[in-house]
Amino acid sequence: MSDGRISRLRVTLTVVVAAIFAVLPLPEPINAARPDLLLLLVIYWALSAPRIAGLMFAWFCGLAIDVLKGIILGQHALAFLVVAYITHKNQLRFRVFPMSQQTATVFMLLAVYQFIVFWLDGIIGQPVTTWMRWLPVISGAMLWPILVAVLDTWNRRTR
Repeated sequence: MSDGRISRLRVTLTVVVAAIFAVLPLPEPINAARPDLLLLLVIYWALSAPRIAGLMFAWFCGLAIDVLKGIILGQHALAFLVVAYITHKNQLRFRVFPMSQQTATVFMLLAVYQFIVFWLDGIIGQPVTTWMRWLPVISGAMLWPILVAVLDTWNRRTR
């Protein structure tokens, strides 16, 4: 998918929807496994439109999560930036992976993100949470093939 077919409006629209999803109140059992949709979109757009969704894009998306969730400013921004950097650095490799390897790679990227946030929580003195903290990594990896299928179809149909 080339950047020429993907508009900034489309990227912005998906980010706004993901930001709304991030703060949408959900029942507690579902909320614990809520995937990090905005991070998945940062990874997707970094692979599909790297000129539009660069490192500054990832930084601002992370800052948006920090502001929306009322967390320490920059915590998620740093984690988003690290994940986007790894994605950009290996973008050409990731794009040719079969979906199973892409899903495993996204699982690892989500785990890196969650580890950075976990580490920063420990530095600032927030209590260590339970194993349920890692549920969004699993649900996000399970959501990845669906997200790619939907967005790739949307990008192909609207030119």
